[in-house]
Amino acid sequence: MTHPAPIDVLSLEPDQLRARLDEHFAGRSQPSYRTGQVVKWVYERLASGWDEMTDLPATEREALASAFRLSEPTEERVAVSKDGTVKHLWRLEDGALVESVLIPTRTRLTLCISSQAGCAMGCTFCATGWGGFERQLTAGEIVSQYRASRRWAEAHDLGAITNIVYMGMGEPLANRKALHPSLTILNRGYDVGARRITVSTVGVVPGILELADRPEQFRLALSLHSPDSELRRELIPLEKRHPLPEVLDALEAFDQAGGKRITFEYTMIRGVNDALELAPRLADLAMRVNAFVNLIPFNPIPYRDWRPSDPVRIAAFARILEGRGVSVAVRGTRGRDIDAACGQLRAHVAEQLGAAAKGS
Repeated sequence: MTHPAPIDVLSLEPDQLRARLDEHFAGRSQPSYRTGQVVKWVYERLASGWDEMTDLPATEREALASAFRLSEPTEERVAVSKDGTVKHLWRLEDGALVESVLIPTRTRLTLCISSQAGCAMGCTFCATGWGGFERQLTAGEIVSQYRASRRWAEAHDLGAITNIVYMGMGEPLANRKALHPSLTILNRGYDVGARRITVSTVGVVPGILELADRPEQFRLALSLHSPDSELRRELIPLEKRHPLPEVLDALEAFDQAGGKRITFEYTMIRGVNDALELAPRLADLAMRVNAFVNLIPFNPIPYRDWRPSDPVRIAAFARILEGRGVSVAVRGTRGRDIDAACGQLRAHVAEQLGAAAKGS
């Protein structure tokens, strides 16, 4: 007789988790308060295993371990930058490697998490695609990055994680089956405010519209990188499937849903997309959907000889946007000394592991 596979606790939305636990404990003639005990261990105490739940009898912990999975990633590598940025490379149960990044400032601690192992979007300025696409992450694997990073931050006196951005490896809106449950779990289970969670996309239109339909005020960031559709197609292959006019229509729907801030991410690449005549066109797009604009100096990646735009050019670009009424910020490059750009650490470690395997 085959036994059913254990249920992944971290992939269950809070209502689902309580229902499953109620059913489990009722079947074992246990009091109903056992569910509340487990829920507290999962969401508040960040238990990484059943043995930690010491206010439950040992027999109940054993029964939970048979019926449910509480899987955590293992720390493959951690790198701490001179500027305080921390990058984790996590190894999942099947050996897949994913990255998360902790970015501290004076007022907040932002966690950047991955939604896929690798990425299939093929954006020319991004290191994640360099390592190839491996698979989708489950909701639990997305959530587990938050749990593990939060424990690490607390253990190293970084304080509480205040913001979460789905800007790590992968295209979140290409993994909507896991994205939506993970948003609900982080928001309702771990009490992270919806306005403190941002989903980044290169322009997956059906996903933008789905996110607009949600009642929570999750934020959206579009990796724009050019207001010109032809140039954007060279940078972001998805532009061929979802051209900029279609993306802007979806963003208008998102904006009209109310209270859902949109950010344009614009990586400044010298001689590629930093011509000043592009700035007024970018301003027009931003004003159309009330978007905030982040100008980001390009973070060099191994297989491209591109360089970041000159700071003087970036400042001039920003002044044009501001002059047209657009809210804009120039984001400082973080963690350059630790391969903090998405996918770099994973790709480099994969290269090392491959070289070691060939040499053995």
